[in-house]
Amino acid sequence: MFFSLRDEDAPLGVDALAHPWPNVLLYAFPPLCLNAVSGQGEGTELDHDMDSSQVAQGAVALRDYPSAVCPAMAPPTSHRPFVSSERGNLSPAPGQGGPLGLARERANLNTLGLPPRVVATIQCARASSTRSLYDCKWRVFEEWCEGRWVTSYQCSITDILCFLQDLMDKGRSFSSIKVYLAAITACHVGFDSATVGQHPLIRRFMKGARRSLPVPRRVVPEWDLSMVLDAMSQQPFEPLGSISLKNLSFKTALLLALASAKRVSDMHALSVHPSCTKFSLSGDKVFLRPNPAFMPKCFPAFTCEVIELSAFHPALFSSTEDQRLNALCPVRALRAYLNRTSSFRKGDQLFISWGPPHSGNPISKQRLSHWLVEAISLAYESKGVQPPEGIRAHSTRGMAASWALFKGVSLQDICAAASWASPHTFARYYRLDVTRTPVAHSVLGVGSL
Repeated sequence: MFFSLRDEDAPLGVDALAHPWPNVLLYAFPPLCLNAVSGQGEGTELDHDMDSSQVAQGAVALRDYPSAVCPAMAPPTSHRPFVSSERGNLSPAPGQGGPLGLARERANLNTLGLPPRVVATIQCARASSTRSLYDCKWRVFEEWCEGRWVTSYQCSITDILCFLQDLMDKGRSFSSIKVYLAAITACHVGFDSATVGQHPLIRRFMKGARRSLPVPRRVVPEWDLSMVLDAMSQQPFEPLGSISLKNLSFKTALLLALASAKRVSDMHALSVHPSCTKFSLSGDKVFLRPNPAFMPKCFPAFTCEVIELSAFHPALFSSTEDQRLNALCPVRALRAYLNRTSSFRKGDQLFISWGPPHSGNPISKQRLSHWLVEAISLAYESKGVQPPEGIRAHSTRGMAASWALFKGVSLQDICAAASWASPHTFARYYRLDVTRTPVAHSVLGVGSL
């Protein structure tokens, strides 16, 4: 649609060639801004047949400053609601479409003339959870742009920098700002041949933001490992044959997390398929592999990694203390968990939901994280102690690795077990001061790390 800035009586929306417009320059609003003018509801957009050059020209004419844009633009895509389950513990189905596919990025790729199947494969480079997170952050940026009559996917570098500065002013952490920038980089058309994240001003801004928003590193453990382990060897986590499936699930997940020092995503990818989970003939060891389709964070260094766990103080027991410590054996807990869940499993994923209506279905990474936090909290409560605030599932990695180092395990072996490509990652972000805490137990499975 076109209108003249000099003819105030001309009706908006009248065909520009049929109306006797004065001989002046006509201005075109991009579709996003037409919504704001016409008063349409939030989240809706107008269909149009304008070619890419018209969209670009309209966007440039609207703003008070030019912006670098790609020569071809895809039309804006409509928003769709998130895909979620009632309890949030169902894994997304493979190849699930909708917002998880980053519709804005998909539209940009379509303008290159790529077949839909090629576009889908390119978007699968990111995990579904990452695509969902980026989509959420991109929507926030879109709303910010809509409030300023700016076209989000082709806005100027000034607009992006102002948005990032607004995030800083609102107290967002540096890690959160990085996620927003990653989402914008994925969906924005870029500048010439460079992406948003590669722009020199963006790089300098992020360097300044990192200096202005230092990340405080935890040096003291968030929770007491010795207390949690002691609780795991007693009720309500023992005896395994009579405890609830809920508590058995909590215990198995926490023992595996501590014994392997793996990320939640690595544990979530574990499979009970015979090719992925194997017990030794003697039953004192178990070998765990992730689903072959799983792509770990440190790719491709740890794609074929096998988790090997050895029995902890196995029978026959030489003392009552050995029997008590055997209650912390991850191999024993895993075997009991597999036996209890074998009759109602609906997939090969190791950890599944125990309660209706999703009983037997694979759980999500978020739900698995909740399991670890709830297991630690329940252990505290069973001891009559109030759980600490702010317990994070990710803390099990730093806790396990720090105790393993304190007990004499080499830094090289720790990094290999925890899938850290460099010892600097452990030293900078995960190493905790555990030397002042009374030593009751070493980290479970230290011999298998």
